[in-house]
Amino acid sequence: MKKTKGKASIFLLTLIILLLAIGIIYTLTVFNSGSSGDSLSGDQVIYTLFVIDNGGRPLSTYVLMYYPTTRRAAIFDIPGSLGLIIRQINRVDRIDTLYDFQRNSSFEAEVARLLGIDITFSVILTLENLGKIVDLIEGVDVFIPVPVDVYQDELVLFPSGLTRLDGDKAKMYLSYELPGENSDMGVHRRQRFFLSFLRRLGEKNEDLKNPQVSELYRSFMKTNMNSRIHTRLFDTLSYIEIDRINMQSVGGNLREVSGQTLLFPHWDGSLIRDIVRQSLVNLIDNSYDDRTFTVEVLNGTAVTGLAGRTAELLRNFGYNIISIGNADHNNYQRTFIVTSSEMEDRARAFGEIIRCRDIRTETFLQNQENRADFTLVLGRDFNERFVTGN
Repeated sequence: MKKTKGKASIFLLTLIILLLAIGIIYTLTVFNSGSSGDSLSGDQVIYTLFVIDNGGRPLSTYVLMYYPTTRRAAIFDIPGSLGLIIRQINRVDRIDTLYDFQRNSSFEAEVARLLGIDITFSVILTLENLGKIVDLIEGVDVFIPVPVDVYQDELVLFPSGLTRLDGDKAKMYLSYELPGENSDMGVHRRQRFFLSFLRRLGEKNEDLKNPQVSELYRSFMKTNMNSRIHTRLFDTLSYIEIDRINMQSVGGNLREVSGQTLLFPHWDGSLIRDIVRQSLVNLIDNSYDDRTFTVEVLNGTAVTGLAGRTAELLRNFGYNIISIGNADHNNYQRTFIVTSSEMEDRARAFGEIIRCRDIRTETFLQNQENRADFTLVLGRDFNERFVTGN
C-alpha cells in the first residue's frame, strides 16, 4: 500500500511539474509574440534584420529601420568582412563568422551591438527561396545602367534599362561577379535590388495577405515571427516611401589580420552608432524635409588631406559635399561654420555632428565664393572627428 501511495505521489508531482513547464512555455510564447506585436502598434521605430543567404554565408545583410508615423526608413548594409572583437570566441574576426542559418541569435546580437539598437524582427532568405518569392510576386523591376554580357560557367546576360527579373534572373543578378569588377559595384547592385524588392513587396501586399498565398510566402522565409506578426509586419512595411530611403554601408579601414583582409569600422564603431542616431532623428522628426544640404569643406590647418577625410565623414551623415579645398591660410586655431542667417538653425544641427558650435554669418570669408549651404573651415581644434575645447 505504501509503495502504491509513493508511486501515486511521484506521478502527481511529475504531472504538476509538467503542467507548470507547459504553462511557462505558453506564457513566454504569448509574451514574446505580444512584445513583437506591440512594436508594430505603437509609435516607435521598427528594426528588422534581413539576411540573404548564399550557401550558408550571408551574401547581404541589411538592417531596416522604419518609423510608420512619417513613413520614412533607413537601411544599413552590414559587410560580412567587418572586423570586430567577437566576444563569443574572444578574438578578432569577421562578423559573419557568427552567422548560423539555424541559430542566428549570436550574429543578430553582434549586428545590434554594432549599431546600438535592439533588433525586433529577423528574416533570412536563402538565394533559392528569394527566387521563389520573386516569381510569386511576378518579378522585380531593376534599372541596369550598363548591359552585362559575360560567359562564365553559364551565360550572364542583362540588357540595359529598366528590366523585370524573374526568380532565376534575380538569383543570377545578385550572385554574379564580373572579371576585375570592383567589389563595391556588386554591393551597390545588391542594394539596388533589395530596394526594388521591397518596393515590389509593397505593391503586391494585398495579394500576399491572401490566406492561401500567405502561408506559402512565409514558408520561403526563416523568421522569428508567427504567421500573424509576419503578416502585420510586411503590411506595415508596405507603406514605406521607398524613394526616400537612406541606404548606407558601414564603412571603415582595411587591415590584414591572420591572413585575411578585414574592414574595421571607423572610431571603433562609435561613428556608425552616431550615424544611426542621426538617421533616427531624421526618421522621427517630421520637420526635416527631403532636401540634401550642401557643404563646402576648407582646410584651415597644415594637416594634409584633412578636408578630404572630413568630407567623407560628412557624406556618411547624408550631406552633399560640393567643394573641398584650402582656406585662405593654414593657421586657423578654431573650427567654425559659415552660413546665411536663414540657415542658422540648420547650421547648428549640422555642427553638432562634429561638436562645432561656432556659427558665423556670410560676412566672413569675403574672398570666398559661398555657394554651399554651409562652409566648414577646419581649425587646429579639430581632431578629425570632433572639435575639442568648446
